[in-house]
Amino acid sequence: MEIDYSLYLVTDSTPAILGKRNLVDVVRAAVERGITVVQYRDKYSDTGDLIKTAQSLRTICKRHAVPLIINDRVDVALAVDADGVHLGQTDMDAITAREIVGHKMAIGVTVSSLAEAVTAVEAGADYLGIGTVYATPTKDDTKAILGTTGVRDILDGITSLERIIPTVAIGGINAKNIQRVMFKSQTRRKRLDGVAVVSAIIAADDPRAAAQELRRLATESPGFINENRPNPVKGTDDLLRRANAVIRDLGTKHPLCHNITNLVVQNFAANVALSIGSSPIMANNGDEAPELAALGGALVVNMGSVTSDSTSNYIRAAQAYNDCGQPVLFDPVGAGATQLRRETVKRLMADCYFEVIKGNESELSVLWGETSTQQKGVDSGNSTSSDLDKAALTMKLAARERNIVVMTGKTDYLSDGTRTYAIKNGSEYLGRITGSGCTLGTTVAACLAVSREDKLLATLSGILMYEIAAEQASLREDVKGPGTFVPAFIDELANIATLAQKLDDSWLDKAKVERIGIRETDG
Repeated sequence: MEIDYSLYLVTDSTPAILGKRNLVDVVRAAVERGITVVQYRDKYSDTGDLIKTAQSLRTICKRHAVPLIINDRVDVALAVDADGVHLGQTDMDAITAREIVGHKMAIGVTVSSLAEAVTAVEAGADYLGIGTVYATPTKDDTKAILGTTGVRDILDGITSLERIIPTVAIGGINAKNIQRVMFKSQTRRKRLDGVAVVSAIIAADDPRAAAQELRRLATESPGFINENRPNPVKGTDDLLRRANAVIRDLGTKHPLCHNITNLVVQNFAANVALSIGSSPIMANNGDEAPELAALGGALVVNMGSVTSDSTSNYIRAAQAYNDCGQPVLFDPVGAGATQLRRETVKRLMADCYFEVIKGNESELSVLWGETSTQQKGVDSGNSTSSDLDKAALTMKLAARERNIVVMTGKTDYLSDGTRTYAIKNGSEYLGRITGSGCTLGTTVAACLAVSREDKLLATLSGILMYEIAAEQASLREDVKGPGTFVPAFIDELANIATLAQKLDDSWLDKAKVERIGIRETDG
């Protein structure tokens, strides 16, 4: 039987998950609404009871042409003529199982590392269950939480093998994260063939409705994804010429720019947003986000002041914008400064999709996974990396996250995972005022709201507007230092916005942008 692994149900008969419901009834409801595979897992019942329940499940699954897989117990699988058996790392090995069941049954193996995956494939497994993706109460032997990055690493690694087999992700997957798991784990060479769910259906009040919703989410394109569809460009100059149209659209569409940011920065961010033509709102309560996201703007999540409440607000807000398909920019301020911030970053990256990530070298190194990175406050610190190293990190992170990444510094680096640019505009005054990085995020997010097809163009447009305005402000005679720079800077942002409305792109003559040639990589 050819198996469709797209929505794979793993059962759980424990009272904590199943409650007082009948497992067979729950599975019947789920199968009727789109489950494509059922794995019967029960670690506690006697063999006789296992066979009895498995026979009932077999009858239901056959009626709907859905394969039945038995967890661990090869004897039970043979007794009920199941379609397959699934083995954990502490269960019978795949080679021995194959000798017993022959080739009439599919054999799946749970793996949590590339080494385990390679061993399973070489032993003849027909598919892999990759996990645990997220923490889950259904298993107490979890060796590691992989996250989507870990799943992606395994997928990428097995593509070099002679035999490529189907893969299913498992662990903590539900309606809120199923699409992010599928999207963020995908590599350029392989994607998941399915996702496995447990409590999302078994513990649901209405398993039939839960299965139907999960099936919809598993088969539809994620609402938060507006794939990067850049128009063909002849070169950097051609790209720059298009930036003026993005800035002009800010003044005609006045997009909402929702900022969750530091209290000390809110006034500055609001003034910057107004000066470029955007409509700002400072709303830190995630409960407001669904209504605001429906207005068609963009969200900035600035991790300046981290608390338990702020983290949950960040997630609720970002997910609301994800659900509406509106852009979210993430500024992981001080990501490597404390363990709390590292954990917050980990949660946000797992639970949300960000169309743009903007940070300094230290912050982006933490996101990439360099655990030795230690920040002093929010500063990047002294760098020993070459310009090419910085550009490569930016590109690798963008390729892995399938988004746009901006590394800020004396030279800024911008990449969508394929195209990478160095930007050398700006002013030293930006490093001597509070909130310059935060308000750069505000500017870029507003551009994303009006330019959805080419996210890199939108991001570049925002950076250039911001940094060229800073250069112009620093040259004014009335600017004597940081205190007089801020109002002049806001004036120059407004001046560029006015020029764009007049179809005057002369301000872009000052752009210092260079394409960086780096070999494409999955990171």
